[in-house]
Amino acid sequence: MSATDPADARQGGRIVVFGDVIDDIVVVPQEPVRPDTDTSSSIRHRAGGSAANVAAWLGSLGAPVDLVGMVGADDVDRHTAGLAAFGVRPLIDGHPELPTGTIVVIVDGERRNMLTERGANSLLDPRRVTDELLDDAVVLHLTGYSIVDAPDPAALADLVRRATRRGVAVSVDPASAGYIVDFGVPRFLDAMSGATLVFPNLDEGRALTGESDPLEVAASLGRRFRVVALTLGDAGAIVMQDGGAPVSIPAVRSRILDPTGAGDAFCAGFLAEWAMVPDAVAAATAGVQVAERAVTNIGGRPRPQAR
Repeated sequence: MSATDPADARQGGRIVVFGDVIDDIVVVPQEPVRPDTDTSSSIRHRAGGSAANVAAWLGSLGAPVDLVGMVGADDVDRHTAGLAAFGVRPLIDGHPELPTGTIVVIVDGERRNMLTERGANSLLDPRRVTDELLDDAVVLHLTGYSIVDAPDPAALADLVRRATRRGVAVSVDPASAGYIVDFGVPRFLDAMSGATLVFPNLDEGRALTGESDPLEVAASLGRRFRVVALTLGDAGAIVMQDGGAPVSIPAVRSRILDPTGAGDAFCAGFLAEWAMVPDAVAAATAGVQVAERAVTNIGGRPRPQAR
């Protein structure tokens, strides 16, 4: 396999996930929110973070996966054990001063409002992904949070170069339309320039392209990236590969309890399939099936399983 053709990467290798580990506080109001008084709600504490969620779903699917991340020093053992329970190999550092990142997720039907403290995630060093990790990898997965938070953008760019030189496909989930706009679209696209696979949702795709129609969003991104999987919530996904025609993948219908982590689950289902056979339509079909499991569960990770 040529290092200049990373999308045809080594099949069956490990997936290295680099990025955020978060504590989620998921709030599902049981009635319309009433200002200045109590609103009955379901409130659950869950481990989260886009990168860590992808790793947990990958592990639950049986894919060999490493997660490189950072939390507050007091939380290293808890997050390490939680990810290992899904079959992930966690490589988690602890920051002596910054807390573990935390998000309060307020669920409103199929939509969410998120109040975010990035915490220790903002100092995660891309050099923590060693060449030895990449030598065994088929895919390096990044999220947009690592792009906007990067303490050393040059080190992140070097990580992408080190991966592509080894024939490792780089995948990016842009992760946050708001952060894309705050960071600057041209800068964000430049930081994504080494990616083979991109996984925006519709809001993120619109932010990145300036287009509105989903097909136009996918087509615009398809001119930049070899594989595009544009997720559309209950409308499924649109996938493009190697500049070919867009293919619509229908969603698997289910009762939505909490949409948190559905995009992460889609990425995991896609990548687990892609690591075996690099067919974007088959991978996206697997992705929507895993996403359906995610929305029937509170929090962004699979239900714990006995191992």
